[in-house]
Amino acid sequence: MDWGLPAETLLQIHVWLSVIGIITGIVTLYGLLTGHLFGLMTALFLLTTSLTSVTGFPLAPYGIDPPRILGVVSLVFLAVATTAIYVFHLAGHWRRVFVASVVASLYLNVFVAIVQAFQKLTFLKPLAPTQSEPPFLIVQLLALAVFVAFGVVALMRFGPAVEAGT
Repeated sequence: MDWGLPAETLLQIHVWLSVIGIITGIVTLYGLLTGHLFGLMTALFLLTTSLTSVTGFPLAPYGIDPPRILGVVSLVFLAVATTAIYVFHLAGHWRRVFVASVVASLYLNVFVAIVQAFQKLTFLKPLAPTQSEPPFLIVQLLALAVFVAFGVVALMRFGPAVEAGT
């Protein structure tokens, strides 16, 4: 299941989509933290992060495993965020749903990036070869704490007068 592309090419596309998704997600989160909605960055975040999840499915190893389960969970959050902004235009409770979904989607992308960093980077791999060692767990817990804090602040600051592109 390679979509007609060499596995290495598909992997490179997947990684670049993830990097773009994280960067645009950080910009989107910054906007939410400051009470602004950056329409283009938000759209790019939703698109590239969705494509990151989709392009992860045909990568080896095949079958149902934790990365694919995270991909499905991420796609659910992204679908909810997309619906909140483009169907319900962030009206009423959809504003909070949008913020929570964006933050959760970005966190999952960063979570996977941390996993990959500890698997692939030669200076990190010895610190947590099985990814159950304290350095790995501490980094993941810190990332979770940061995203929970940012999520709470974003929920408080992203007010009702925000318009796309401002």
